[in-house]
Amino acid sequence: MEELEHTLFIVEIINRYLGQPLASLLSALGLHVAHPEHLFPDYLVMVIIVALFLVLFFSLASRHLTIIPNKKQSFLEMGIELFEGLLEDTVGEGGRKYLPVIATVGLFIFFSNLLGLVPGLMSPTSKLNVTVGCALVVFVYYHWEGIKSQGLLRYLKHFTGPIPLLAPLLLPIEIISHFSRPVSLSIRLFGNIFAEELLIVIIASIMPFFLPLPFMAIAIFTSVIQAFVFVLLACIYIAGAVAHEEEH
Repeated sequence: MEELEHTLFIVEIINRYLGQPLASLLSALGLHVAHPEHLFPDYLVMVIIVALFLVLFFSLASRHLTIIPNKKQSFLEMGIELFEGLLEDTVGEGGRKYLPVIATVGLFIFFSNLLGLVPGLMSPTSKLNVTVGCALVVFVYYHWEGIKSQGLLRYLKHFTGPIPLLAPLLLPIEIISHFSRPVSLSIRLFGNIFAEELLIVIIASIMPFFLPLPFMAIAIFTSVIQAFVFVLLACIYIAGAVAHEEEH
């Protein structure tokens, strides 16, 4: 698989002009880099591109907001309301406070999924490293919010169940269940995006012009669905972490 890395033109350019200077800096700090020409992996460059795009796009789009929204502002508000509605439906009335993290993760995954449809680029979510990172963000976040909302002891009590005699049985089951969540989130997203990118590449190698178009349309639909499923599951996990607060 190493031979398949760094084949994108933009990645080669970044490694050519930034790899060696950064490798020299790391060497001065005592960190040896064996291959400076391959310092930046392709998925990391794609992640940076998506992050910079989101920051720039929303920084420009949020300027000159008005009470009576124009078409651009209405479109942005519709996107925010979509996340807010999903949080309120799953978590409850207090779900809006989780909007910044959920919307950020959702938008990042959505645009990362679509990036592979741009010629010369790839979807960073077609790499397991990226999807695992997104899943771990959700994993840490919902546990942290559960502890904040209920306290450490009350939150840990959920892992043992309401019946003390069943605690030795329920505790390992709950631990396995929670640790399987980031595995499921990351592999589901990675598998779908990797498969669709591979399919488009194979089809494009057979007939590069018109044949890939239907598959690219399907890929857009898949990208939306996968981002929605990821966000929906994240909201459900948050709801499960904080919803029992009123029951005890």
